[in-house]
Amino acid sequence: MKFGRYFEEFEAGDVYEHWPGRTINEADDTWFSLMTMNQNPLHIDENYASKTQHGRRLVNGILVFAVAVGMSVPDVSGLAIANLEYESVKHVAPVFHGDTIYARTRVLEKQESKSKPDRGVVYVETTGYNQRDETVLTLRRRVLVPKRPAGAGKP
Repeated sequence: MKFGRYFEEFEAGDVYEHWPGRTINEADDTWFSLMTMNQNPLHIDENYASKTQHGRRLVNGILVFAVAVGMSVPDVSGLAIANLEYESVKHVAPVFHGDTIYARTRVLEKQESKSKPDRGVVYVETTGYNQRDETVLTLRRRVLVPKRPAGAGKP
């Protein structure tokens, strides 16, 4: 199974549909919120959340972000030297317990490194969406990836 891509394998305009999706349940959300010390009652207090505009608890947005980025790793950053930057993270719609998150990534551009000829930077936009195909999250990131080693051949 292929895991990640070399710099040469990315082209602006490419779109990767990440699979499988991930259904987020109450335990995922509770443990993530506790582990990250996010005690916002919107995530952990059903009584409190029932009196808010959504009428129920919301899944922690950073968990949604982490799931979407994680889903993209086999297609985008599986060979990465480093994630250089996350930008323009937008929580577009709420996620609730029982929602399934899917993600797709579009390559926006790529640029060879100016200082190291064995690598380049790939700029991508990932969209997270739910089982109803509603966008719940968008983000952009820059990933430093290696070029194909000499003599490695094409996949």
